[in-house]
Amino acid sequence: MLPTLHKILFFIFALVAGGYGAWGFYRLYLRIRRGLPANEARWDNLPERIGYALRVSLTQERTFRRRRWISVLHAFIFYGFTYYLLVNVIDGLEGYFHFSIKSNTVMGAVYNLLADLLSFLVLVGVVSLLIRRLYLPSRRDFKFNEKSALHPLVKQNYIRRDSIIVSSFILFHVGSRIIGNAAKMVAEARDSTHYDALQPLSSGLGALLFSGLSDSAVMGWRLFGYWAALGSILAFLVYFPRSKHIHIFMAPLKYTVRRREPTGVLPPMKGLEEAMEAEEPKLGVQKLEDLEWPRLLDAYACIQCNRCQDVCPANATGKALSPAALEINKRMELNVISAHPSPFTLKPAAFESGASTAHPLLEYAINEESVWACTTCGACMQVCPVQDEQMLDIIDIRRHQVMVAGEFPPQLQTAFRGMERASNPWGISRDKRLEWAEGLRVPTIDENPGPDLIYWVGCAASYDPGAQKVARSFVQLLDKAGVNYAVLGKKEACTGDSARRAGNEFLFQQLAAENVETLNQVAPKLIVSTCPHCMNAIGHEYKQLGGDYRVIHHTEYLETLVAAGKLPLAQLQESVTYHDPCYLGRHNGVFGAPRTLITKMAGEVLELERNRDNSFCCGAGGAQFWKEEEEGRERVSDNRFREIQARLDTAAENAAEYGRSGKVVAVGCPFCKSMMNSTPEKAKRDDIVVKDVAELMLESVQRATGEWVAPAAAPGNALEASAQPVVPNAETPMARTGETPGEGAPELGKTSAEVKNAQPGSPLENAHTQPEAQAAAPSPVTSSSADSSPRKAWKPGGTPGNQPSAVSETAGDEGKGRKAWKPKSGGDDVSAAPVAAQTSAPATEAAPARKAWKPKAATPDAVPVVEAAPASPAPSSGVAPTRKAWKPKVQATGSQTTEATAAPAQRAPAVPTGERKKWAPKGSAAPAEAGSPQTDPAPAPVEAVAEAQMPAPAPIPGERPKWQPKAKAPAEEEVRAEVAPTSSPVEAESPAAPGVSAPDAPPAPGSRKKWAPKKKD
Repeated sequence: MLPTLHKILFFIFALVAGGYGAWGFYRLYLRIRRGLPANEARWDNLPERIGYALRVSLTQERTFRRRRWISVLHAFIFYGFTYYLLVNVIDGLEGYFHFSIKSNTVMGAVYNLLADLLSFLVLVGVVSLLIRRLYLPSRRDFKFNEKSALHPLVKQNYIRRDSIIVSSFILFHVGSRIIGNAAKMVAEARDSTHYDALQPLSSGLGALLFSGLSDSAVMGWRLFGYWAALGSILAFLVYFPRSKHIHIFMAPLKYTVRRREPTGVLPPMKGLEEAMEAEEPKLGVQKLEDLEWPRLLDAYACIQCNRCQDVCPANATGKALSPAALEINKRMELNVISAHPSPFTLKPAAFESGASTAHPLLEYAINEESVWACTTCGACMQVCPVQDEQMLDIIDIRRHQVMVAGEFPPQLQTAFRGMERASNPWGISRDKRLEWAEGLRVPTIDENPGPDLIYWVGCAASYDPGAQKVARSFVQLLDKAGVNYAVLGKKEACTGDSARRAGNEFLFQQLAAENVETLNQVAPKLIVSTCPHCMNAIGHEYKQLGGDYRVIHHTEYLETLVAAGKLPLAQLQESVTYHDPCYLGRHNGVFGAPRTLITKMAGEVLELERNRDNSFCCGAGGAQFWKEEEEGRERVSDNRFREIQARLDTAAENAAEYGRSGKVVAVGCPFCKSMMNSTPEKAKRDDIVVKDVAELMLESVQRATGEWVAPAAAPGNALEASAQPVVPNAETPMARTGETPGEGAPELGKTSAEVKNAQPGSPLENAHTQPEAQAAAPSPVTSSSADSSPRKAWKPGGTPGNQPSAVSETAGDEGKGRKAWKPKSGGDDVSAAPVAAQTSAPATEAAPARKAWKPKAATPDAVPVVEAAPASPAPSSGVAPTRKAWKPKVQATGSQTTEATAAPAQRAPAVPTGERKKWAPKGSAAPAEAGSPQTDPAPAPVEAVAEAQMPAPAPIPGERPKWQPKAKAPAEEEVRAEVAPTSSPVEAESPAAPGVSAPDAPPAPGSRKKWAPKKKD
């Protein structure tokens, strides 16, 4: 027990320190409440929430998801300090009352043993983690990309200093308690003639240090231990709200107010129309106070471990984004704006009293390059030990940039226009939504009302040639299983997933409202989608707009059909690995169904190192598919594909004993398939085939039923894009950039193989090895014919080269299309014999072989003359344009210009202005462009036609200038020299897409038009 004077002094000290600590925590509350009200319930079902917080905190289950041994050391500290809450209270009471907990009872023995053991473990944990953070090579975990935005305090080593302060406090606090308890053990041993064996650390240290001291000296060490251990706790309360150590209180609170929705569901924006009509609309997030209050809580709950940075695909590929830096920068700014000149000032800071912050988040928390590098894969939120919501911060910043500031990557402008005008990001006419089903009897909802399920095709499967194979495979499987299904056909519109993740919430709500109205009229029993993005939007996010539907992935539905015995499966001969799509696995928890199907077909799934909820993104999510990837060391898809090929190559070493031949990576998302096929790493590996699970299943079922016909061998080292299908009735064929027709390519004017007589359940020809067209960026380009020349190997850019022109392919045979659907009779279940088609070799008299299905294009009425690229994609185009090969970006110099290949007209190179293009709303035109003189009016050769229909080149072919922050450019710098547009016979005769209005007069030079929503009639 303390002497009387010590009792008085300690009580006064406790009141003062405790008062300052309480004031600090109250100011912390004032800062957090400055955030906006949450758009989702955070306090509902409070008992369940508290139970969850206790369970996760005490088990440390989220911490143990990564860095297992480091998590063990962290657990030592956590459990030690949790127990010290009780120990410090009992130690404090022992100083004022005559009692002491002895080990002569069971409860006393357990208490003393745990106190001694956990004290030792805390010291081990703190020392080990401090050495790791400051000295070991693993300190790279706490480094940031040089391109990442960092707060000035971070650059001044604030985190390092704070770590040293916190570690020193823990060592001093726990060490002082051990020393004081050691002196207590010596004093008690002198009374009982033996040391307490259940406190081995304290007893051993006391015998070593204090056994020879006098009683008064031992008492002095006991007083030191009391004041140092408990006094340091009280003194630290003043620093606590500014320290990272505050997370020991904020993390359980964050667990309590966590979001209940899956990570892939974005919070709704309420009152959007009213906000858009305001004189100064406040949409999205610009400053700290624009964040919802739980996101301000995130900054204090963050333990600054950088685990989110470790799993971020953008950061892993050398891009500027760091989710950890975002949260840490928010925390540093909160510390700055809450600081007072004097620590003894007892009044709130200006921000705590309601004043606005001086700086937007883009100035210190995150830069624009990082904002647009996010793929919304959700890995950061999934791995975060305290369930921070970094991805949602980025989405809210995008919302402000798109709907208020009008600053976003220029490629998204085309996707927005396509979704607004034609209800798909490619801008292709809605009338062509069913052309993927040519030759198949696919019923629409009008032809087959009241089906058991609605197949939601999605934009990718409707327009992208590679994804069309997935849709065709799936409906053939449904036919073989006798499922009563229907598609919406032209009634289907884009779900708006890409628009929402790109920050265009208004466009998302327009598209979603249309789909909700359609689906509510249909009242589907079940919706099945081959696209996880569509599944996530319809199944979860449409509930925010009044659409409540049961939506599952096609692999889940196929699993039920196989379990019911409706689809017999034969063993495949390939080695198969599986890539988990982010929006199927991590965001929606579907891991088992694809693996079950692959196991039944291939015997086993060759699991990748990064799989299931630890899967690595393909790079397409977050609207990345519609824009150029941000600057970095490599593409995200390259990083993933190297892992895939390494796994398949390792398995191939033992393939002989298992009888395996071939390597397949299975996917469950059309965008993943496109990204895997379009990555430059894939161009080097013609032996690896990318297929959807549905494509593999169709082959397996056909092998089981004896309908399988082996496809013809594909040309070596060819990507799917090397044989691009041509969509029927396409007024403007599409071409891949940077490729020329190879030997054996169809001649100009020839058509694809006829598939008019194909029956439900008939095999897709060449689905095994025939290359498909890769998915496209939204820029419209002309289409070359299907060629057999291999794609050029990717190499870093930097030296401008000539861009080969593409040959346009025309096609006749109009009138062929989807076969009329009729209800099945008894004999309809039997598939017709496959139709033979000619092979691609024209000079060989060989047995007829099946030819891969390809959509067909109508012959244009006339060849257009050379003209400038249109401002927006032609909605009438029937096939998606292809993605350009990615190259590392370099800064273009003034001497680097692009010369057009032999063509009557030369393009003037674009003048870089250093700022992003602004997206003009529907009904307005892009800024005026200076045209070059008109060239020879005679019809241009095909090469010139193909090039003229491509977008205007940047200073370096295939690359866009490095993004620079928004700046007001002089009026003369905003004028870009391009080829003057000329009239085109094809354009004159092509019908206008519905909803496309004539552009208005261009805005004044130097001005910026903000995005405005499409007005409904």
